[in-house]
Amino acid sequence: MFFKRAKAVQTTFSEQLEALRSAGYAVVQAGSNARVTKGNLAATLAEGSGGKPVIEAAGLAVRDEMAVLTDLGFQKIFLTASGRTTPALAEHLHALHGFREELGERLGLTSHYNEGLGTTNEKHLYDRVKGRDEGTPRRAWEKG
Repeated sequence: MFFKRAKAVQTTFSEQLEALRSAGYAVVQAGSNARVTKGNLAATLAEGSGGKPVIEAAGLAVRDEMAVLTDLGFQKIFLTASGRTTPALAEHLHALHGFREELGERLGLTSHYNEGLGTTNEKHLYDRVKGRDEGTPRRAWEKG
């Protein structure tokens, strides 16, 4: 007996935004980008290849701006484009992580391991190996 796999349903970017609206998100679309808000959290979505959405940034909704998570090395803050800063509290990070996970799940995006561990941001270099992008790194036992 042979079984056929069900074909994956392809939805357009606008259909996925409409599904987010019906799930309780506030969606403002501007061309091929959209701003999605729920509570005091927001995300910027863009239409990727094949109409699949891409989460470009996620953060706190501060007035009419979105504050993205930034790591200062000793403290995490939320930073807006205009330069306004807000300290990142544990409840902010927990809420942002849940918001991003739920949004990605509703959009059918792949969940990555490092994102599953906690909040990540685009402005931080996670691999702190000095000189790793400059060819062969100096070994610890080599004098230089």
